[in-house]
Amino acid sequence: QVKLVESGGGLVQAGASLRLSCAASERTISRYGMAWFRQAPGKEREFVAAIKSSAGSIRYADSVKGRFTISGDNDKNTVYLQMNSLKPEDTALYYCASGRVIVSSMTSKSAYDVWGKGTLVTVSS
Repeated sequence: QVKLVESGGGLVQAGASLRLSCAASERTISRYGMAWFRQAPGKEREFVAAIKSSAGSIRYADSVKGRFTISGDNDKNTVYLQMNSLKPEDTALYYCASGRVIVSSMTSKSAYDVWGKGTLVTVSS
């Protein structure tokens, strides 16, 4: 059974950094699109970043561009989200997702069929 397990969340002050990890089992990350989404209380789940290694494609939401970096370690079958210059508005539950996405659908929730349970990021002002 395919499983994604996120880790690395926590409580930090504004301006700090965190690195989230998403360990995948029973699915090789280099063969699939991998993404991070987030959901703040009372809000819709929104796209953050995605990577499709086989196509050499990476996408970011405008709100995180220049601050967040998505990457993958094929040996560890793990995807990372390096988050720098964190802001209070980055506070959310961060989910890892995987799917057989095409480049044009990398930012769409519906393109991903497997989701992790999330890791909470809280940024205080």
